[in-house]
Amino acid sequence: MVFSDNTNNTGIVEQTRAMLRVDATQYPTYKIVNSVNNYLDTVTGYAIGADRNFQWDDSNHTKLPIGTTDLTAAQSDYSFLTDEQGNSILNLTRIDILDPDGSYRKLELIDQENITVALDEYESTDGLPDKYDKIADNIIRLYPTPATTVSAGLKFYFQRSASYFDATDTTKSPGVAPLLHRGFMIAAAYDGALALGTQNLQALSTETEKEQFKMKKYFEVRNTDMNRRMTPFAQSNR
Repeated sequence: MVFSDNTNNTGIVEQTRAMLRVDATQYPTYKIVNSVNNYLDTVTGYAIGADRNFQWDDSNHTKLPIGTTDLTAAQSDYSFLTDEQGNSILNLTRIDILDPDGSYRKLELIDQENITVALDEYESTDGLPDKYDKIADNIIRLYPTPATTVSAGLKFYFQRSASYFDATDTTKSPGVAPLLHRGFMIAAAYDGALALGTQNLQALSTETEKEQFKMKKYFEVRNTDMNRRMTPFAQSNR
């Protein structure tokens, strides 16, 4: 479903207004943009959290969620706030480091809760990092602290914010599976009904719940090419 199609009236904007029985003056496009982008955040958050084995990304992004940054001597902490296109990085999924032989290798993820000595004493001699601790979703600390500066010494993999809509968009569609596109129109129509006090608010609330349920079920089972293992359940007879 495209964002706007005023020729066939099949876009999110046109269908939202049709549900509300309003025109562009009564409910301008920027309000629909806000609703659609808010719903994008809802979908993105659920997609990222639903299955850690599936690295979801908005299909409207034009570059892969992979970046590099310089490794800096004596600097142990690194933050990854945005990608090269300005999208917010929400979660780091992997960190690789450039070896002296010119090949990247994966760093081991550790947690400071499992370090039994003072953090200042752990891996206290500078060298080539082989571990990292995630201080936050997009901030890491390397162990040991780098001894040398290396251009593009760190390669990071991440999940990021969605590709948002602007009021001028027309043929752009939500960067999720087409079967979830109706949810964006329903979410925008519900917000409009709430703001305008239309009589179909309750009906739209019900439709919103249906779309969110469909969205959640989709993300729960979408990784169909991965074999799922059944875990035996032992029940005591005592």
